[in-house]
Amino acid sequence: MLFFVQEMILASSEFKLSQGAGEKSFLYDVVANGRNGIDVDKFDYIIRDSRACALGCNFEFQRLMETMRVLGDEICYRAKDYLTIHKLFATRADLYRRVYMHPKVKAIELMVVDALVKANSYLEISSHIEDPSEYWKLDDTIIKTIETAPDQELKESRDLVQSIRRRNLYQFCNEYAVPKDKIDNFKNVTAQDIVCSQKNGGVILREEDVAVSNVKIDLTRGRHNPLENIHFFKDYESDEKFSISDERISHLLPTSYQDLIVRVYAKKPELVGAISEAFENFQLHTYGIKAQVHATPEKKKRRL
Repeated sequence: MLFFVQEMILASSEFKLSQGAGEKSFLYDVVANGRNGIDVDKFDYIIRDSRACALGCNFEFQRLMETMRVLGDEICYRAKDYLTIHKLFATRADLYRRVYMHPKVKAIELMVVDALVKANSYLEISSHIEDPSEYWKLDDTIIKTIETAPDQELKESRDLVQSIRRRNLYQFCNEYAVPKDKIDNFKNVTAQDIVCSQKNGGVILREEDVAVSNVKIDLTRGRHNPLENIHFFKDYESDEKFSISDERISHLLPTSYQDLIVRVYAKKPELVGAISEAFENFQLHTYGIKAQVHATPEKKKRRL
């Protein structure tokens, strides 16, 4: 039983049927569905986080639970519920945009990563990742350890953790969505890209002054429509399962299924102006336009 539970969880990484799955392989789609992304894990966190963040949620998971069927050892859904399924993926993407990938959330993530990297040589954090008996101990308590340790070797890491506590975060400069026709050949933007785009004069930027977050938000299948991997049935009298092509569904649904967003942060408030300008120069050099929608406010550039 323990092995079966483990396999159900691992099924999300890549859809591969277990050797012992037998005729009930559809069970591997319940918890972590690597076939099409519809699973009870998503039902749980989407409802939970939408309520916790007061965002509202119009996705009705009960409707799917009550009407799904197993056909050909695969969980299938009524054709009339395809819009409900699309809402599942759209709501998930909205949570990623508004909560999980929020600019301040990513700023804290970048600071935590920097704190751990700076503490690694002293605490030997990375040496534990290959040893399960030690790896499980790498939970949130490591942040408290860094914050309360008096060791001089942890001062830089400790200062970062304390800055997070005081909400003195890396300053968000600006962001842009990668143009749709450039997504296929997109390469992650780095701090070096921004620094190299600085014009002569003024403050001299260094790579360690800049933090870049390359954010990808999709409907679970990258640039592909998640509905393509889902099988439907007409009614309960029919045992035929089929997929629904884009041409047969609502034309109000999106034709693009992935966003790539580049965000740039200044690790020091006084560098917001210089980094924002370098970021704009990078966009002009890369795309010939400023892809960002809004300029960085002058008030933020002057912040000390």
